[in-house]
Amino acid sequence: MVITISRQYLSGASEVAARVAETLGWTVVDDALIEAVAARSEFTSEDVESLEEQVPSFLERFALSSALSSPENVLSVPNAIQGSASLRLAHVTREVIEELGHRDRLVFVGRAAAAVLASERDAIHVRLVASVESRVRRAMTMLGLDEKEARLAVKDRDEGREHYHRELFARDWNDPTNYHLVLNTEALGTDGAADLIVARARSLGW
Repeated sequence: MVITISRQYLSGASEVAARVAETLGWTVVDDALIEAVAARSEFTSEDVESLEEQVPSFLERFALSSALSSPENVLSVPNAIQGSASLRLAHVTREVIEELGHRDRLVFVGRAAAAVLASERDAIHVRLVASVESRVRRAMTMLGLDEKEARLAVKDRDEGREHYHRELFARDWNDPTNYHLVLNTEALGTDGAADLIVARARSLGW
């Protein structure tokens, strides 16, 4: 039994995941995943944290176009292609998520966990969204950015995640049919969104 939370930038995923895990008595896999990937690779925690914003170059995408036609093919990418930093890191991240996915009662935040664990039967895949304006205000408050910087940060991070899913998993990050629940944290609040996830988990007997 696992829950994955995919999220637009600054849509409150950490708060939602923490409440869900606390209510159900589960474990959030966020910082722990970053540390596990960093320990298994030559990358720093900062490298791993920014992975979703890293997109392969044109030549890498060209070489990977057939190998990555579906999420299941990532692990079959030739070693030479895996030589690029972003692809090696994506490879290790996927391995760790797959291993953790065999465990029980975990809440994954980001890292394309919904794509990696798409075939997992006992899973709830959630996407969190909020308006650009609300997330720009959040960036200004939390990160101390001016409005122009905040708007650019929101745009860049969302686009990076969208590209990452498309290029490495042949998956549309924005497609609601990839998720069991799509929740608007601006309308529901993070507590309201978390309560709906918990309600779904409990309806399944979890």
